[in-house]
Amino acid sequence: MKKKSTSQSAFFNLRILIAAVFCLGALAVALFAQTKSANPTQQSNRSVGAQDAPGTQTPDVVRLMGPVIQNTDLRSLPYVAPNTEIEEKRLTRYPHPEIPSPTNQSAYPRFETLVKQITPPTPTMPTPLLTFDGMNSSQSGCMCLPPDTDGDVGPNHYVQSVNSSIKIFDKNGNPLNGPNGTTYNSFFLTLVGTPCSGLNNGDGFVFYDHQADRWVVSDFAFPGTLPGSGPFYQCVGVSQTGDPVSGGWFLYAIQHDPANPTWIGDYPKLAMWNSGGSPAQNAYYLTVNLFNGVTLGFQGVRVFALDRASMLAGGAANTIAFNIPPAGLGDSYSLVPAGFRTGTPPPAGRDEFLISVDSPATGGVTLTQVHGWKFHVDFGTPGNSTLGIGVNHTPNANVTVAGFVDAFTSSTLLVPQNGTAQKLDTLGDKIMTPLVYQNRSGTESLWASQTVILNYPNGPTAIRWYQMNVAGGNFSATPVQQQSWTNGNDGLWRWMPSIAVDQNGNMAIGYSTSSATQEPSIRYAGRLASDPLNNLGQGEAVMTAGGGHQTHSSGRWGDYSMLTIDPADNLSFWHTNEYYPVTSSASWFTRIGKFRFPAASPTPTPTPTPTATPTPTVTPTATPTPTPGQITLTARGYKVQGRHTVDLSWSGATSSSIDVYRNGVVVATVPNNDFYTDHPNGRGHATYTYRVCEAGTGNCSNQVTVTF
Repeated sequence: MKKKSTSQSAFFNLRILIAAVFCLGALAVALFAQTKSANPTQQSNRSVGAQDAPGTQTPDVVRLMGPVIQNTDLRSLPYVAPNTEIEEKRLTRYPHPEIPSPTNQSAYPRFETLVKQITPPTPTMPTPLLTFDGMNSSQSGCMCLPPDTDGDVGPNHYVQSVNSSIKIFDKNGNPLNGPNGTTYNSFFLTLVGTPCSGLNNGDGFVFYDHQADRWVVSDFAFPGTLPGSGPFYQCVGVSQTGDPVSGGWFLYAIQHDPANPTWIGDYPKLAMWNSGGSPAQNAYYLTVNLFNGVTLGFQGVRVFALDRASMLAGGAANTIAFNIPPAGLGDSYSLVPAGFRTGTPPPAGRDEFLISVDSPATGGVTLTQVHGWKFHVDFGTPGNSTLGIGVNHTPNANVTVAGFVDAFTSSTLLVPQNGTAQKLDTLGDKIMTPLVYQNRSGTESLWASQTVILNYPNGPTAIRWYQMNVAGGNFSATPVQQQSWTNGNDGLWRWMPSIAVDQNGNMAIGYSTSSATQEPSIRYAGRLASDPLNNLGQGEAVMTAGGGHQTHSSGRWGDYSMLTIDPADNLSFWHTNEYYPVTSSASWFTRIGKFRFPAASPTPTPTPTPTATPTPTVTPTATPTPTPGQITLTARGYKVQGRHTVDLSWSGATSSSIDVYRNGVVVATVPNNDFYTDHPNGRGHATYTYRVCEAGTGNCSNQVTVTF
């Protein structure tokens, strides 16, 4: 997110005032004619909401620029320095003055802190298995503040992103693409004809596509600074293989809103969704907040579906996009798309989910809703795509939650630090990334987190988290469970959360902590699936204790962290976040850490070590007959640009790796994620016989035949 001007012309304000007079008159008539919620910041109490019928909405269909094929090892790319970026003020739904207000804690939380010191709870959260430093301010070379730290883990790599660059590590923490990583300006240099070639400006994002064994990286790019007229683009890279260093990339670019070239898409967030079906719900979903680059006025939210199947093959690809105007958002913005890593994939044809919370214009408002949208995409017949309800794409559902207050008073700079009066930004006006979808034994859930403020306006801030069921593709009226996590009201300020869920249903949240007596640090807390509802019953652990604090006057921190699950075992959590080893103005560091719950149910066994005994060759006629409790396989075939594609889903396997057999031959050995997409790439009539086996063994599934 970029620097925002704090002044507007008098003429501009006068026009707003005149327009407001006329709008208020119309609004009064509308209010008289309708029954409204008692809380004016809340939207209607729709709980599940039907999806609009295909053909009733009009999406934007825009061809992505590219692909440009990048086959150069990242270590051999020419170095292109990043652009300098100090973000004094972030763009928000409503303008918030960044003037810190008093945030002294009330006497009651102080008393509770003393009590906790006398009788502290005994945490059972596991300690880190590994931590190592990620990118730091000096390595980034961009003078960025905040770092916008995120990252993801694959079978063999951890890829971290900060505002200027990506840095790739092996899973022991050794850097693989140089000590300073690869700048986005170097990475996207060959996207000539777009700002992605040399004009990258941050808000980077990276994630691992576990179904395809690919990586996706993205940031935005534009000439000049803000305020400015752009044009504004999103740059997207999809790896050609599972090797992000030397395996090659397909590079794409898309203008944020071609119909409004002066609009910037700020705070981009991405997720992968693939439930198959007909039409296939298979896309990379991208959300951005729209602001006029010249005036920095809020214009709404834009939601894109990028054609994942085509991008994985390095083909020409379209994006299907909708703009949700302010009228369809109410007081909310920053929609987060759902993605999944563990559990069974979504049922065939399940639409993508997105959620948001309100961010009122004034502080102290008690909010009681989470807003939910469904996105149905049809790349074959784009006009059948729909998002939300009606022409303004209002939410499909408003989930009623326990009341909370946005972490904002007269400012979002609320978090105290030890040894300085400088406060830090809460970013407490939005759901934080990621939004986790999990399907366990047929129970479909969304898991989300945000920052709230307690004891308004004194604080501290707390981590609010939710589990919301979405059975049948519909949002539940209320959450299954929720909590504002304070670790027993110990008085510590917690914010910047990121949530993840392992294959056993155990959940964890990584976040930042600070107080007037403790340096900003990185902690995490969690719960086992068997713990009582509405509580992080395993308590809290420290990933990295800060050794200093930030004194820069902007107070910017984050703007996000990231917690994800290792696809190699579906049990290990990897978290990355910001910290300071010593006090400085803006010389931030980042840390990457790994932890794992003790196995509460059978843990996948490691892939067997090869021996002198050859792996048996299995043919379709030699398929073992499955017995109860063994592996069950299902398959679904469809075509992508005329080429045969088959989604395989299985259950009952306990090994960490799976051999995938097509017509009696092993075509892939993949992590045991219960799902794999096979690309025979045939055309016309063909028959394929599949089964899966625990790698290197004869413990196999039933056979399934797919005919085209």
